[in-house]
Amino acid sequence: MKRISNLFLPFIILLCDDHVNGGLMARRGRLIAASVASVFLALSFLPGCFADNYEYTYGLLDSPGGSSQYQLTVSVTPSLYDYYRSKDHEVYGYLQLARFVTAGALSPIAEDLRVLYQEDEAFANGVLMVVHQILYEAGVSQKYPVETIVENRGDCDLLSFIAASIMRAGGLDVVLLYYEKEGHMNVGVHLSQTPKDARFGVYYYTYKGTRYYMAECTGGDWESGWRVGECPDMLKQASALIIPLDDREESPPGQVSSSFDIPSSSPLSLALSRTVVTVGSSVTISGSISPVNSSENVAIYVSPDGNGWNLLGTVITDSEGRYLCTWATQIAGTYYVKASWSGNAEYAGADSDVRALTFVQLDQTLFVTLILVSMLTLTGILVAVGKRTATHILEEIRINIPFE
Repeated sequence: MKRISNLFLPFIILLCDDHVNGGLMARRGRLIAASVASVFLALSFLPGCFADNYEYTYGLLDSPGGSSQYQLTVSVTPSLYDYYRSKDHEVYGYLQLARFVTAGALSPIAEDLRVLYQEDEAFANGVLMVVHQILYEAGVSQKYPVETIVENRGDCDLLSFIAASIMRAGGLDVVLLYYEKEGHMNVGVHLSQTPKDARFGVYYYTYKGTRYYMAECTGGDWESGWRVGECPDMLKQASALIIPLDDREESPPGQVSSSFDIPSSSPLSLALSRTVVTVGSSVTISGSISPVNSSENVAIYVSPDGNGWNLLGTVITDSEGRYLCTWATQIAGTYYVKASWSGNAEYAGADSDVRALTFVQLDQTLFVTLILVSMLTLTGILVAVGKRTATHILEEIRINIPFE
């Protein structure tokens, strides 16, 4: 049995022992104690602070086969990871695989890679260096790129979604290449000229008059792995189904953060104007980024159970790094609220703490008020009991309640 918090001990005594300090007080206080204990027990399930960001570092060469090395640090907030985990992952046809390409969420990675690689071929090969460092694992179910980055493993489909997302965010025309017979996937990249860094011949597919050069995303050897235009032996005679990226995410609620340096931390606060609100009334959600970061997007998430999170909306910080929004609902219940921002080149993104918010029907308001009054009344009663009774209570606890 877990050790019982001292906060609950007076309530346990009132509920369980009519002889402590007189049966009359215990009987009168039992209903009050039960209500108050219920409130505390409900609050005990409130999720606490979120974990630190997920952070990974990827090596890069200045060019395929080059000697200069760089390190790119990618950071993902738990909120962004939870958001994509909560999305629908069902696929009802291979063309729907395009929706797993999320260029907006990975655009900071593309921006940093473009600093190193101005030419399109070099940029595409830089993207392949990144995905070749993610552990290949066959048979993983469909996931969004943010999920794969956080879990640091994926099969050919998942690695291709990441590569296509970054390449598209970097301005390249790309498609997914699906080899149904071989059970494989990689990416097709359009370049204005034939790849010059390919070592084993150049392979491509033509779709609507445009040539797309093969980009193999598996392999694991990022320093000397597959380059754009090169083809694994098993695919040299393979027929590919072309998946255009028409069905893709346009406006994600947040992004990963990316930097060639380890970004500084940036705490994000969250406060509620009220924690108990009648249905139909609004509550104000506010907070700030520290240090001050103005004109930044902050995503607000809500959850009915603290597990699956839904995007409530996004707001922009003011000149002092503050954000504010209001929310109302017609559905009674307890909800959990959190905020998240994605960070930038200087600061890593951050999640706020989680706050509980209860919407009640109008006829429930009196009940809630009675509970709050009961809490104050019970506090006065406990003070009135005095030191002698408190000592007696603790003695009873030691006798009657087993501890580990």
